[in-house]
Amino acid sequence: MDVPAAAARADADVHHGLHSELGALRGEHPGRARNQVIKVVELGWLEFVKPDLDRAERFARDFGFVVHERTPDRLTLRGTFSALPCLVIRRGRDARFAGTTFVAESVADVRRLAHWAGANVLPFGSGQAVQLTDPSGIPVRVVAGLDRPAALAERDPLELNLGTKPVRFNTPQRAPRAAAQVQRLGHIVLETTKFRRALEWYLEALGLIVSDFLYLDDLRDRGPTMAFMRCDLGSVPADHHTLAMHLGPRTGYVHSAYQVTDLDAVAAGGEHLAEQGYRRVWGIGRHIQGSQIFDYWRDPDRMMVEHYADGDLFDSSLEPGWAPMSAGGLAQWGPPVSRDFLGSTPGPGMVTALLKALGDKTNEIDKDTLTALAKAMAA
Repeated sequence: MDVPAAAARADADVHHGLHSELGALRGEHPGRARNQVIKVVELGWLEFVKPDLDRAERFARDFGFVVHERTPDRLTLRGTFSALPCLVIRRGRDARFAGTTFVAESVADVRRLAHWAGANVLPFGSGQAVQLTDPSGIPVRVVAGLDRPAALAERDPLELNLGTKPVRFNTPQRAPRAAAQVQRLGHIVLETTKFRRALEWYLEALGLIVSDFLYLDDLRDRGPTMAFMRCDLGSVPADHHTLAMHLGPRTGYVHSAYQVTDLDAVAAGGEHLAEQGYRRVWGIGRHIQGSQIFDYWRDPDRMMVEHYADGDLFDSSLEPGWAPMSAGGLAQWGPPVSRDFLGSTPGPGMVTALLKALGDKTNEIDKDTLTALAKAMAA
């Protein structure tokens, strides 16, 4: 074989055009750790603290969750799939995000992770857990051995007459105008001032792998500033991202996403939310990274949540795509992205966060980064 020709083929991006317009440059981040401690298999649930559980429950039902358990101080919500309940909300004075829980393949993996982290293994329901904190300071629990509730009844996806392959005859299409039925928790998006350290931690500790990287056009030499990470299930396809994380002047929750069965569920569920007086953040549209049909809303505590359908599934053979970060690069189609979604609405909180980030020399935020981020969000 001709060596230069073989080298040229090795350097080519075999996934060009598949899920990103660009491939990695020589020496850029590979998107996975060389030696993972464990490989988590899914995102289990998210935890929040909220002052009014009755109000939280009303929104949850309107959004399409099913109440799994309710006590005076705790609300647990689930979807229709046979999966762990996807939200746990505890009563507290101030509304806030309280952490993520991932699911390991086995209790042995939980113990291995605990040993690596120097943490204790704790009994947790029918299984075991280890409680950790990522480099951004966000609580992360990993569990295994938990019992799963049975699946619930839901409507089937609507059959569509597509081009030359119609499947529906003598049958009108009437999507129910009601709350969407959430099937499961799909992903969470986080912002952090310590992106690189947090990225390496999730790749090593939990064995996540990157589906797509975004970078700042003027600062590509500094590496990626956003990563869409999926579970490494080998030859089994996994959601394009279970965790997405980006560099920014604040640290914490950005939004979480919940799968529904089809586009009509996204659209009709959104109509139901609008009729109940809730505020749409952005949608309906289709993303680029992940390809999901999306619709974003604010709950009564201003937490952002997403209905989505038809997301990409990748097995472990795909390498990361690379693309520039920009507001215009968030969707294939849909309305213009809102300032609310971008988190760029001016206010005292934003100014305080910017000043705090600039004053902290242990993070990755400086004036050049903020300038590049502002340029990307205006693009």
